[in-house]
Amino acid sequence: MNQEEIKKILPHRDAMLLIDEAEVVDGAAHGRKEIKGDEWFLKGHFPDAPIVPGVILCEILAQSTCVLLNDKISGESLPVFTGLNKVKFRNPVKPGDVFETKCEIIKEKSPFYFAKGEGYVDGRLCVSAEFSFAVTDKTR
Repeated sequence: MNQEEIKKILPHRDAMLLIDEAEVVDGAAHGRKEIKGDEWFLKGHFPDAPIVPGVILCEILAQSTCVLLNDKISGESLPVFTGLNKVKFRNPVKPGDVFETKCEIIKEKSPFYFAKGEGYVDGRLCVSAEFSFAVTDKTR
């Protein structure tokens, strides 16, 4: 799915919609983000040697995972992080890289979802994490 289709699931917009494409393959979410070099988060991290901040990589993992919840997220819902565990950064992600994710939900206890994910550049593992989020009512 492209960004317009992703926007039907995720409430993120403008600079915070961090995935370009996503698809579900064999129950796993696969996301893709091309790091062009002009992203807001690279301007100060670091000016002479830009790398994508780890927190942004974790957000990309979470957004990729949310496509698995297409039937659970509506216009009145917000998926929000509730935890990050066992996060490991192995290789930096830099301008010009295509960051690809593979994520899956490992446990569900509505409204909470527990997932694990990995992010790669050219087949090299860059980040792995376990994380959780809740699908909440945005009117509350």
